[in-house]
Amino acid sequence: MQSAPIQGDKQGAGDMTQQVSIEDLELPSRPADGHKGTFGRVLVMGGSVGMSGSVCLTATAALRSGAGLVTVAVPRSIQAIVAGFEPSYMTIGLACDEDGMLEYQRTEELAEHLENKTGVAIGPGLGQSRHAADLVLSVLQQGICPVVMDADALNLAAEYEVLGHVRQDRPCVITPHPGEFARLTGRTVDDVNQHRESLAVRFARENNVVVVLKGAGTVVTDGDRVYVNGTGNSGMATGGSGDALTGVVVSLLAQGQQAFAAAALAVHVHGMAGDLAAAELSERGLIASDLLRFLPAAWRNFQNQRLN
Repeated sequence: MQSAPIQGDKQGAGDMTQQVSIEDLELPSRPADGHKGTFGRVLVMGGSVGMSGSVCLTATAALRSGAGLVTVAVPRSIQAIVAGFEPSYMTIGLACDEDGMLEYQRTEELAEHLENKTGVAIGPGLGQSRHAADLVLSVLQQGICPVVMDADALNLAAEYEVLGHVRQDRPCVITPHPGEFARLTGRTVDDVNQHRESLAVRFARENNVVVVLKGAGTVVTDGDRVYVNGTGNSGMATGGSGDALTGVVVSLLAQGQQAFAAAALAVHVHGMAGDLAAAELSERGLIASDLLRFLPAAWRNFQNQRLN
């Protein structure tokens, strides 16, 4: 992609965007007479040989954030590993080659997997093969529900420019770290870090997506509104933390939350879980799976703050 000059971090943001506080956003309702279908049906797609943990973190975080039903679609070569991580989600085995890597072909099978889903997350541990790119493209083209793209889905988007297939009538949230965002925008990581807000706003506007630009002070924007997160700590700079965040985002989307609000609330509560984990375990000792343990307490704290 062609890089345009940036004069300052507020260019493209500034007076043209609304700065949003977390107090401005409301959680999805949880009616007392609801059932598991009421609270969203999530599909997580990803995983590959040696990368099974990523989808496990995403799927479990989705459950810990209120999703009623979560299904994980992975290559058959790792299905048993993924199924053994958490008994509360379902698994689907996707076709794979003799090396156990995804071997996707466009069939009616994908439509069956997507049927009745209210939120899809794709990318964690997916790999960067042509078959993986075809899967990402097909999910965007079918566009039956909101989509969260993370990790390898973003690397594939940078290589194959699949974001041009985002449907106008279906929300899409992307959750890049600075390196992934640099590849998407054709800029350097230093440039991204110096102009986080303005570049995120511009990209969101131009590509009809909600951008979650991760890092200290994660930026969330739909091109019109901006939320800069204040929770989280250095202990969250560890492999798998972003996979857990993807699960929180897709869970809120699947429960009917509007895309910008879902992304901002997810970032805030995910960071709060990290703060609670660090308070007990230390920032140095924190690992991504600890976030799953502390997400329930983070949700309770967040809801209690709303009541006070």
